[in-house]
Amino acid sequence: RTIKRGQDWQMIIPFIKEISGFMRYIHLNFKHMDLMESSFIGIFILIILALLSVYIFFLITLQRTLETIDISSRTMNPGHVWFMLIPLFNMVWQFIMVNHITDSIRNECNRLNIPVQEARPAYGIGITMCALSVCGLIPVIGYLASFAGIIAMIIYWRKVNTYKNLIIANHDNFLLDAEREAMQSRG
Repeated sequence: RTIKRGQDWQMIIPFIKEISGFMRYIHLNFKHMDLMESSFIGIFILIILALLSVYIFFLITLQRTLETIDISSRTMNPGHVWFMLIPLFNMVWQFIMVNHITDSIRNECNRLNIPVQEARPAYGIGITMCALSVCGLIPVIGYLASFAGIIAMIIYWRKVNTYKNLIIANHDNFLLDAEREAMQSRG
């Protein structure tokens, strides 16, 4: 299923409704707390929601990148990026997903004759991101690894988005010159 612009929020609305229900539950069950304790909990929940919304936009970018890639070049269904929201399972799935996204980008670049500097596009930073997120579970160094993992995720996000834009800009490279001229004369 292809998601058009403007439908992103429609996908997220049920999730937001669940979060608001959870917030009501917290409010009703923690009325006995003093103002300071409830403020800390509120701030913590807002930070978690902000991070989660950024992560959802990251996953939307990965999904759109796979949707941009021709079906014959894809090695993974675009909707499978949402498996990353399953706790613990995502620790393993992220490695598989990065591998599939890399192979899909490489296959599409080969199909469209797009010269790529890397043998496996975005793979190095993607695997680094995955390894750092797993290292985030290690006591003591986990905080530092998690921070580095967030930086690696941002770099990976930008790199995948750059490849997506490159593929979009060159989507008609596979056509023969005669076919391209015929399409331009019609349009």
